[in-house]
Order: sequence, then structure tokens, then C-alpha cells
Amino acid sequence: MKKVTGLGGVFFKSEDPKGMNEWYAKNLGLTTSAYGTTFEWRQADDPSKEGSTSWCTFPQDSKYFDPSTKPFMINYRVENLVALIEELKKENVTIVDEIAEYDYGKFIHIMDPEGNIIELWEPKD
Repeated sequence: MKKVTGLGGVFFKSEDPKGMNEWYAKNLGLTTSAYGTTFEWRQADDPSKEGSTSWCTFPQDSKYFDPSTKPFMINYRVENLVALIEELKKENVTIVDEIAEYDYGKFIHIMDPEGNIIELWEPKD
């Protein structure tokens, strides 16, 4: 089973998320909004399929990365979240929450051995 299929997003805490968005827009040309920016692309093995990768700043006091104390979170795209979670449970990987479903896909959070929170995302095609 293919586990991770790509990078879904990079998220980090900032003392001034709005200011950071403006800095990245001005100096690196990112088209930002309150939610950061989204990079759209096509899959190499099937160019008819589109994908996206998000980049977003969060306030320092955001609880979204909890229980991790790290100031960042990586989101990985996966193909079959339910099956992957079953495999991770067998390996005693820390599962932080339950699968949440939205219009744009399924999400769940896990922890790596060093306390980094990881967001897994099965996008809807």
C-alpha cells in the first residue's frame, strides 16, 4: 500500500501571521490571504489530476498543533487514510484524534517519536 503520496502543506507559528504573510508576498511573491497560500500543480503520473500544497502561518497561541510543543506542522497527502491509520495503530504510533471529514477530504493527526505533530490528508479528487 502506498502511504504518503506527497506534501499537502507546511504550517508554522508566527508572532505576527499577517505581517509574515505580507513579508512573503512582498519579498518572495507568494499570493497570500488570511489562510496563507496554495500552490496548485498536476500529478506527474497523471497530468489530468490536479493537486495542491498549502503554506500557512498560525498565531503563536494557536492550539491547532497541540499536543506538540513544536512551532510547525507538516501535512502529508495519503491515498487511503482509514487503512493507513489501521497500520499505524499496529505499530503503536500515537494517534492524536479521530478522522475528520470535510468537503475537501479526510484528516487526522499523529505524532512522531520526537513530538512533532503530523497532519495526514486524504484529499477528495
